[in-house]
Amino acid sequence: MSATYKRTLVTSALPYANGPVHIGHLAGCYLPSDIFVRYKRSKGEDILFICGSDEHGVPITIKAKKEGVTPQDVVNKYHKMMGDSFKEFGISFDVYSRTSSKTHHETASDFFKTLYDKGVFTEEVTEQYYDEEAKQFLADRYITGTCPKCANPNAYGDQCEKCGSTLNATELIEPKSTLSGSKPVLKETKNWFLPLDKLQPKIQAYLDQHKDWKTNVYGQCKSWLDSGDGLQPRAMTRDLDWGVPVPVKGAEGKVLYVWFDAPIGYISATKELRPTDWELYWKDKETRLIHFIGKDNIVFHCIIFPAMLMEHGDFILADNVPANEFLNLEGDKISTSRNWAVWLHEYLIDFKDKQDVLRYTLCSNAPETKDNDFTWADFQTKNNSELVAILGNFVNRTLVLTHKYYNGAVPSADTYTKEDLLILEQLSAFPDKISAAIEQFKFREALAEMMNLARLGNKYLAETEPWKLIKTDEQRVKTIMNIALQITCNLAVVCEPFIPFTSVKLFNMLNMPILKWHAAKQTSNMAAGHVINKDELLFAKIEDAEIQAQIDKLSSSKAANTSSVGSVTAIAPSKPETSFDDFSKMDIRTGTILEAERVPKTDKLLKLKIDTGIDVRTVVSGIAEWYKPEDIIGQQVSILVNLAPRKIKGIESQGMILMASNSADELSFISATKTGFNNGSEIK
Repeated sequence: MSATYKRTLVTSALPYANGPVHIGHLAGCYLPSDIFVRYKRSKGEDILFICGSDEHGVPITIKAKKEGVTPQDVVNKYHKMMGDSFKEFGISFDVYSRTSSKTHHETASDFFKTLYDKGVFTEEVTEQYYDEEAKQFLADRYITGTCPKCANPNAYGDQCEKCGSTLNATELIEPKSTLSGSKPVLKETKNWFLPLDKLQPKIQAYLDQHKDWKTNVYGQCKSWLDSGDGLQPRAMTRDLDWGVPVPVKGAEGKVLYVWFDAPIGYISATKELRPTDWELYWKDKETRLIHFIGKDNIVFHCIIFPAMLMEHGDFILADNVPANEFLNLEGDKISTSRNWAVWLHEYLIDFKDKQDVLRYTLCSNAPETKDNDFTWADFQTKNNSELVAILGNFVNRTLVLTHKYYNGAVPSADTYTKEDLLILEQLSAFPDKISAAIEQFKFREALAEMMNLARLGNKYLAETEPWKLIKTDEQRVKTIMNIALQITCNLAVVCEPFIPFTSVKLFNMLNMPILKWHAAKQTSNMAAGHVINKDELLFAKIEDAEIQAQIDKLSSSKAANTSSVGSVTAIAPSKPETSFDDFSKMDIRTGTILEAERVPKTDKLLKLKIDTGIDVRTVVSGIAEWYKPEDIIGQQVSILVNLAPRKIKGIESQGMILMASNSADELSFISATKTGFNNGSEIK
């Protein structure tokens, strides 16, 4: 961090208060931000950690209607559930607030009014879907229909969760209201828009100052800015009755758009925490602002919120926005609607006092640069083979031998060998290695270095074998055990950001006060003669039966999903009628894949060379999740050969192969089933 900063303000994305927290949320932003903040606190820096429940928006009202309760009932339930779970898991927020609070409503209203009075917004009358049966305008999430890009029949009015496309509700095919099930009609309404098109130069200049941001963050922002139409005005108000009322005349029955309202929650939460000096953390240029988020929130935190802050004029902008990718579960996307998730509140019951095992597993497999997968088998391995066998084993041996040989008193180290001095030199270097990784938001790397320190301790004991040497050289064993205890103490310091409950346990076992980060660079924290407490088991082995119980729970969810979908509803409805003339324009042929390779820096794309019978051409296809390149060479495919070429990741794709998709989103080739059909055969 630059020396010009006096303090740091860290925010974590406000979770929607319409359901509990799952491991995807934790891996995305809450655990990384907690590790960062704990590390900074240990260094003695001035830092605040801000979060709270996002209690407005359509998902809340949908949940309330489904449960037959009020939106306030919903947010009260889940605000408490999430807050309790975060606390028990060791997420150390300085404040966990909520956007339904009076302070937030006042803060958000004042912010909007300031922009309104400055003439920032444009008033626009647009056509918006209206449910004549429910007698209300429909927010995007109250409209479903068929995605125009992938034919998913359950796309929302703002996004298709199957293909990831951002949509406008008017683009949906056969839209319907989720309130009444009827087809909505278009009706004029007035809203206030943030003119992002006019603000694009300012946003571009801001992003140009942060080309050092994580590639996935900067790249996504650039793709928005560099798209054909650039940024477009975005409505900052909605025709709803749940949210912060729009504080201007003529806006009755409207509330602030949730993505205008929610990030202001960071400001209102800071006000609640520090009512007298909150402005220091939001308006002083010597404050560093960092937003920890998941990748689905990048555009809001890197484009829309900065634009709001710039137009207001009083606030600092984020210095960094370290966003993680998504965490999958057992090879499948986490889905709350399908109950395909590991819920934090359930984990804390099933694995009582094992918060650090999940923290360690999620950090070691964090989706920092690409989507990653959580499996229960890996969770068990991380615990048994690393936490138990490496960290726990070293600490146990050190403390047991100290009690056995010296009744728990730290022995003195009178003389050091070259090997001892090398160990001490390496010991003192670990804090800087871990610091360097954390400062760059590389938490997986930092965690690996922490565990490497435990490995160093194990290696040292294994090579010196004090349990054998005690018979012939008691003086030498004193030095060995002194060094082992110094390593243990320093481990207690550097493990705290990652596995804080273990750190507390370690300091208690060492009978030491909790030491700060700078102490870990020293090699004499354990004074000779200091008496340690009895050792306890740091980590217990997790048995197969415990893991099988979790796998069985997921299997039950999968079975329930399958039965609820059924053979009929799994089939997408037909698309709108088309003419024979339009269909006959498509030239579909059989072809054979000659070559296949992955497209660099992508997870889904393969570059294919296909013999179409007409020519050999390149096609980029998003099938890497289902097929390995080496397995599909020689595969016969159906290919649309007269599709206009387009560049994908810098590669000109000259056609499209046709695939079949089932209810699980799995893809399969469509090819001729009889022999004697050569490449180039027409499919009619």
